Amino acid sequence: MLKKALRKIEQTIAWSRSKLGDKQFIFLSAVLVGISAAFAVIMLKAFAHWVFTFATYVSRILKLGFFNSFLPIIGILLTVFVIKKFLSGTIQKGTSQILYAVAKKASIIPRKQMYAQIITSSLTVGMGGSAGLESPIVITGAAFGSNYAQKYRLSYKDRTLLIGCGVAAGIAAAFNAPIAGVLFAIEVLLVDVSISAFTPIMIAAATGALVSVIVLDESILLSFKQQEDFNYHNIPFYAFLGVFTGLISIYYSRNFQRVEHFFSRLKLGSYKKALFGSTLLAILIYVFPTLFGEGYESIRILSESDPGQLLEDTLFSGFRNNSWVLLLFVGCTMMLKAFASGLTIGSGGNGGNFAPSLFLGSYVGFFFSKLINLIGLSKLPISNFTLVGMAGILSGLFHAPLTAIFLIAEITGGYNLMIPLMIVSSISFAISKRFEKHSMDVKNLAKKGHAFTSNKDANVLSTLDTNSIIQTDYLTVSPNENLDKLVDLISNSTQVVFPVVNLENELVGVVYFNDIKEIIFNTYRVKYTLIKEIMTAPKQIITPEDSMEVVMNKFEETKMAFLPVLKNNKYYGFISKSLVLEAYRTKLKSMTIE
Repeated sequence: MLKKALRKIEQTIAWSRSKLGDKQFIFLSAVLVGISAAFAVIMLKAFAHWVFTFATYVSRILKLGFFNSFLPIIGILLTVFVIKKFLSGTIQKGTSQILYAVAKKASIIPRKQMYAQIITSSLTVGMGGSAGLESPIVITGAAFGSNYAQKYRLSYKDRTLLIGCGVAAGIAAAFNAPIAGVLFAIEVLLVDVSISAFTPIMIAAATGALVSVIVLDESILLSFKQQEDFNYHNIPFYAFLGVFTGLISIYYSRNFQRVEHFFSRLKLGSYKKALFGSTLLAILIYVFPTLFGEGYESIRILSESDPGQLLEDTLFSGFRNNSWVLLLFVGCTMMLKAFASGLTIGSGGNGGNFAPSLFLGSYVGFFFSKLINLIGLSKLPISNFTLVGMAGILSGLFHAPLTAIFLIAEITGGYNLMIPLMIVSSISFAISKRFEKHSMDVKNLAKKGHAFTSNKDANVLSTLDTNSIIQTDYLTVSPNENLDKLVDLISNSTQVVFPVVNLENELVGVVYFNDIKEIIFNTYRVKYTLIKEIMTAPKQIITPEDSMEVVMNKFEETKMAFLPVLKNNKYYGFISKSLVLEAYRTKLKSMTIE
């Protein structure tokens, strides 16, 4: 029955494509991708919320303080089992894979990503793993967009655009924040987007948010109603919060990746690794129960009038009304979040860092403002600082200040905090960028030489293949030949640069036509001058393994129009700067989403 319905929908879409213009079909596709992404969000969020509610109920009714700690072990082990048995033993994690797919894989995302992320992240995060669902949501939305485009044979530009639609719809549905969804898709993931491409992305984001609001219980979404007025006298403290969140962003990023790296080098089987990591996580959750799952419930508690609720049903419940103990609890949780998330994902679980960044930000904002109040420096509005702190960490970790500003503005139900959001996000971004060149998700790509940044030129160059631009048909000369031979080659070819090679095909020098124009019109010198007497050593050497960014840097350094290429230390060919620029322009045109 379900297959019949799906076939009928596919036939209707195919019929629509034949009747609609290209632009109208993209608008329709944006709606459909938005709906698909929204339902993925609903499944994930509902399951995670149900497990959290169940675990909390069991812990309180049966007085089983260890129950919440035990669930993540089961969740991570089940995740590893599903990956090994049903997903070919591997699954890509993190939104960086979307960047890689857009730039290197012609926006082709494997079909299994349409369901793999939903299943694995719901097991990991739903059962208490200290990570977020937003990255899996974003990947799932991107996979829907890519595979939809493949199904209806859309172009690379349209595939990329629909990937952006899926991403925007996923974030919009997860937070009921359509503007943040659009900004995240454009600011973090898409290489280049023209103004006209905003329309489908906005349609998808609005669709995702609308479906989520209609179907999903509002209590499951992260939202805040209580908010104190903005007082401009607190601007210096917001500036200091921006510095603090920037430094904590760096701390989180580096320690999270240290934990991940530790597990990647750990010589244990996947189940043993999962058991080891999840057991350490269980210990952390037993002592600090707020590390369980996404942690959105504790964010709400911190932003409300009675944050002491956090200490209920913990080892510190006897200090519920002690502000200093609460501050210490929040501070310890804040510093341990990086390790909890690293253990969750590094040991084999699946999730992302979007929710942890909001969790961490709220704790940082609360800790900062509560400390200032307790020591008597000022009387700060703690709820405002708790909310604004989320924007600071999100901006610092993902290098996405606009997304951070508008996400928090949307989930707080107004724009009263716009000024402090802008102050904190921009300062946090500036500090994080100063010490971390790449955002958290891009850092791993950068290590592999696949970095995609806000530098559009570098992004485009990284997609070009050096081998495809090497010309191997250049005529060569020997160092011991007279200039007669060279003059003959010049007369019968269009070459302006000549490689000089020995009998072993080793490059010993280069002759540039512009350097010998005066000599070749002197008959005597042509007859009695050897090529080795007028050749010059190459200023730079290129290898086929060099990236195009490295190649362009060598062109800039030498100010040359041609550079020789060596393969296995033998002469192989030349690269022309003009051909590189032509390939760059062609690629840039193909990557611009209109």
